[in-house]
Amino acid sequence: MSRLREPQHPDFVRMNASISFDRRLWRQDIAQSRAHAKMLAAQAIVTEQERDALLAGLDTVAAELEQGHFVFSPDDEDVHMAIERHLTELVGAVGGKLHTARSRNDQVATDLVMYVRERAAQASRSVAELMGVLLERAEAHLDWRLPGYTHLQRAQPVYLSHHLLAYFWMLARDRERFAFAERQCSRLPLGAGALAGVNFHTDRALLAAELGFAAPAPNSIDAVANRDFALDYLSAAATCATHLSRLGAELVLWCSAEFGFCALPDSWSATSSIMPQKKNPDAAELLRAKAPRLVGHLSALHGVLHALPLTYNKDLQEDKEHIFDAADTLELALAAARGMLAGVSFDRERLAAAAGDELIAATDVADLLVRRGLPFREAHGVVAALVRTALESDRALSALTAEELAQHSELLADPEAAADYYKTLDRDSWLESKVSEGGTALARVREQLQLARGLLADEPAG
Repeated sequence: MSRLREPQHPDFVRMNASISFDRRLWRQDIAQSRAHAKMLAAQAIVTEQERDALLAGLDTVAAELEQGHFVFSPDDEDVHMAIERHLTELVGAVGGKLHTARSRNDQVATDLVMYVRERAAQASRSVAELMGVLLERAEAHLDWRLPGYTHLQRAQPVYLSHHLLAYFWMLARDRERFAFAERQCSRLPLGAGALAGVNFHTDRALLAAELGFAAPAPNSIDAVANRDFALDYLSAAATCATHLSRLGAELVLWCSAEFGFCALPDSWSATSSIMPQKKNPDAAELLRAKAPRLVGHLSALHGVLHALPLTYNKDLQEDKEHIFDAADTLELALAAARGMLAGVSFDRERLAAAAGDELIAATDVADLLVRRGLPFREAHGVVAALVRTALESDRALSALTAEELAQHSELLADPEAAADYYKTLDRDSWLESKVSEGGTALARVREQLQLARGLLADEPAG
């Protein structure tokens, strides 16, 4: 029996149904239904015999879903109604008692928060695995030189270990963000009813303990309306994917013939349909492209929630596909990054040759003049003129004569200063001079590695 006189239009039925995508929440729905049945019996709202019948029926439903034997009906609007329908087919009228003291509003919110909690925990684990790969690769390439870039122009030399550890620390922040998202899933919505609570003396603390929540949500209206935990997860996922996109972009550049810094494993590469010589970095390119997809999901859910009146509105059905696709996309992207980094091979000679460009020691020369009393801004101008002279004469900085040095700065007219100038251009000094905390000198990189090992050993509080 329905309040509505006319049947729903077929197009509205298709628009209104969520069974095509929310069926993946069946595990969460079965788990909370089992907990709910136990609580109803503990509060004498149903009998123990009815509880046992409900639990046995739910076991059968779960087995059918797990084995792929569950038959969904065209009339199933969502996974919650599909499970309740089949449960009633299995156990009879007592199946209808399972929905006592709960609404689909708090049921949906509970399923989703349980799902997000699991995906946030999984993301934390996957990020930690990628951090471990980065740490291993950094240790294996501790003193390998490469040019560091600003504006994609050679800037200053660094060690490859130092560069790889930059991504480690980015991911460390991602892991903390996922841990935060997991913590935001600690309050149980179930028991809030449609919005105002329920007309039974339920035990929400029992439900919370059974389902692994810290406590029930304290306000029934907020419990039903809240999707902040989904925003927190999507925000963490979008930021993490953005970090992976930067990694992907560098791998694409580095494995090109123009750079030649590395070769990606064949198992994470593709070929051309027409050019047989090609080895394309498709996985790394896709890391770049997946990031805006996740950012789009975050933006879309903000749009769903923007100015949405309390409490439940059908708009909230639009939360799930954003979460589902984001979780799938992120976990695949993390696996791809892990696979590429584990198998990438670096060309030490090519890296060293690029890092040996004397022009990237220009700042070191400027600092030499600063140590001899010249203000940095003036030293910057002197070195810029030296660079221009070298480029215009197609020479290296070390090929400039002592007379030319003296023409550009009185400080360099001193033989001792000139000797220091040429010594500064010795490639061995460029990296080890970066002795500041967090710098690329080997002693500092070893400090980073020790910090990284300790951080990876610690689990963030979820």
